[in-house]
Order: sequence, then C-alpha cells, then structure tokens
Amino acid sequence: MMKMTKIAVLLAAVGVSASAFATDGYFAHGYGMKAKGMGGAATAMASDAMGGANNPASMVWAGDRLDIGLDFFSPRRSIERTGATPVGPGTVGFNGTDTSGSNLHYVPEFGFNKMLGWDMSMGVTVYGNGGMNTDFQGGQVPANTACPGFLPGFASYNLLCGNGRMGVDLMQLIIAPTFAMKVNKSNSLGVSLLIGHQQFKASGIQSFAGFSATPTNLSNLGRDKSNGYGFRFGWMGQLNDQVTMGAAYATKMKMSKFDLYKGLFAEEGGFDIPENWNIGIAFKPSQQWKLAADYQRINYGGVKSIANSSVMPPDPAGLGAGIPGSLGCSTCRGFGWSNIDVIKLGVEYQLNSALTLRAGYNRSENPISSRDVTFNMLAPGVIQDHYTLGFTYNVSKDSELTMAYMHGAKNSVSGPSLFNYFTGNTAGTDKIEMYQDSLGIAYGMKF
Repeated sequence: MMKMTKIAVLLAAVGVSASAFATDGYFAHGYGMKAKGMGGAATAMASDAMGGANNPASMVWAGDRLDIGLDFFSPRRSIERTGATPVGPGTVGFNGTDTSGSNLHYVPEFGFNKMLGWDMSMGVTVYGNGGMNTDFQGGQVPANTACPGFLPGFASYNLLCGNGRMGVDLMQLIIAPTFAMKVNKSNSLGVSLLIGHQQFKASGIQSFAGFSATPTNLSNLGRDKSNGYGFRFGWMGQLNDQVTMGAAYATKMKMSKFDLYKGLFAEEGGFDIPENWNIGIAFKPSQQWKLAADYQRINYGGVKSIANSSVMPPDPAGLGAGIPGSLGCSTCRGFGWSNIDVIKLGVEYQLNSALTLRAGYNRSENPISSRDVTFNMLAPGVIQDHYTLGFTYNVSKDSELTMAYMHGAKNSVSGPSLFNYFTGNTAGTDKIEMYQDSLGIAYGMKF
C-alpha cells in the first residue's frame, strides 16, 4: 500500500503541471477511462478504482486492482468583439478576434484498491479538474480606441484592454484516499478524504486595476498555489441481478486563498472547489449489455469568486459597473457562473470475452450567461454536448487496456460588452466560443 501511495503522489506532481479540463463547467465529463467512454456515467458502476472521484462506495465491489491512465485533451477557444463604435474624434471602435493557444494538454489519472476481506476495502484515487487554461495573443486593439482610458501608454491592447498576452491557467489536483464497506451482501457505503491542490495565474488584465481593492494583486504575478480539503460520501446498492443504483455527495472543498490574486477574486483571493452530488442507475438486461445513467449537480453558485456577477449593481453615485474597488472583496465581481445540472448516459456491450465496446452522451447546462461574457473571455467554459466512444481489451485474464474518445460540440455565448458601462454603450457585443476533443488510454491490472 505504501508503494502505491508513493506512485499516487508522483502522479499528483505530474498532474499539477498537466491537468486541463473544461467540459461540465470546469469539471471533467467523466473520471476514469471507462466512465469517459460512457459519457461520464459511473455512479452505479464498479469497474475500476476511480471511485474516489465518482462514488466511494463502489470501491468495495471493484476488487484488488490498479488503474493508471493518460488523457490527451485539446480545447479550442476563440473570442470576438463586434459592433464597437468610436468614442470620440480620431478614434475607432475596438473590435477584434483572438484565438487561444495552449491547445494540447495531458491529464493523468490513477486508482488503486485493496480488499480487506470480503466486506471492506482501502484505496486511493488521483484525478484533476481545471481547463481554465487560455493564452490569447493580444495586440488586436489599436491605441486610438477607448483602451488607453483604462491602461494608457501602449501602441496596442488585447480585447480586455490589457497589455500583451491575455489568459488564465487554473489547475486542480485531488488525491482521494478511500474507505468502503459492505453493510450487507447488497449495499455498501464509502467515504473519501479529498486532499486538494490548485494553482492559478492570470495575465493581460491590467486594465481592471482601477476597479480592484488591491490593484497590485491582479495580473501578471506568475503562478500562485492553494491547498485544502473536503469529503465525498457514497452509497451503492444492488437491487437485483439486473439493477444497481448509487449516490454520492462531495462537500465544498475549503481551499487556502490565492494571495497573489486577492485583487482579482472575491473574498480577497478565495477560490473554493464547489460542492457537487450525483445519483445513478445501471441496468444489465443481458450478459452482453449494460446501460447506465447519471444525474449530477455542480453548485458553482456556492463559491463567490466564481458565482458573483461580473456586472456590479448601480451604486448611489450612479457609477454603475465602474465602481472603484469592485474586485477582490466578498461582495465584489466574480465570473457570474450559475449552478448546473448534468445528464450522463452510457451503454456498454461485451462483444466477446476479450473486447468490450462503449458509447455515451453527456449534456451539461452552460454556467455562463450573456451578462457575464466579457469577464469569461478569460475562461470560456461553455461546452454543453459531449459525445463519447470507448473500448476495453483484455490483454490477459488479469490485465486490460482501455481507450476513450470525447468530442465536445462547438458552443458559443454572446452578450453586451462589459465595456459598455465605461464607454457610453459604444463597446458593442462580445462573444466566447469553444469546442474540444480528448483521447485517452489506461492500463488496468487485477491482482
């Protein structure tokens, strides 16, 4: 067990530099390569050691096993402003388009489970969230626009009127030691301790310094780190030979603050990981077929830095969204994300003793409204429809290879530019757009 824990810690170190997902908001569409091939449906499944990320109660049904995988994830993000008009003589509208770099990421995953008799197990799951990784080139907006009014002295600006390249990078790595036990021959309970580590950096948003409570802690400060913890609880029940159900609840993970960016995030750098819960059912009509369905709720609204609106209500002086000090405090601007519901559907077919095929569909609500499009140019997590395929090939009776592919269909959100509040409604309309693909492979070993 100690050797496996050391491997998990090593993978965690790799994952911190590699995690990059932005599918169900900034949660992954699924955890574990088998789940990823089935649209993420895994709450009532016990086919690998990824229960710490899905349902801790499943681990006691998974047996002694090791799972290790790597996902290649390619998000494609673009932003655009149209309809902006001149703000005065000799000026032009600050329209433009930009496409993010950082289009290929590798995301490791790890699971280990050890049975302690027939009715208990101990294991560990390592997984990641993130995907707020953008790298826009900047330089699309010339100096004879409204931008010098926010950040003077440059020949050109990015679409948020900052200087140089623009983007953010959020990565979250979670290690989940897990204990599960059978309360009888058909039902089990489980609990995971969620040990979280996250990193963040932002660049090219210097134009908002005048609206920050701490303007020196806003942009271009390199990578900051944060640590915290939470818990995930789960139940799994085999109702009969054909039907299994499961449910899991993860508490909000209380994370230490990003001190370097306390002038950007609400609550002076607070960025907790939101609570979430899921329920699922698996139906096996025959030896060859298995159908699975999950419902997941992700409560982004419980984290102020994520949920607070980017558009501040009017203040008594009538300054509206231009309130000085409107970034960084507990009631200050956020990214305006709302809670989302996610439906995950999957099908599995055992073609023969060596090969199992999978397909799935994942439908996520979009957490970003048109009101908050401008701020979310930094992090356009707007994917809603995910289509998946996968398979497992048994190399031997004790080892297997699993692959999974996901396509996130292109989606966009448009809305009035936040800069309209500062320029007398001359800033036009902003648009964010995204699509993505991923291809992963995992090795599983029973022992």
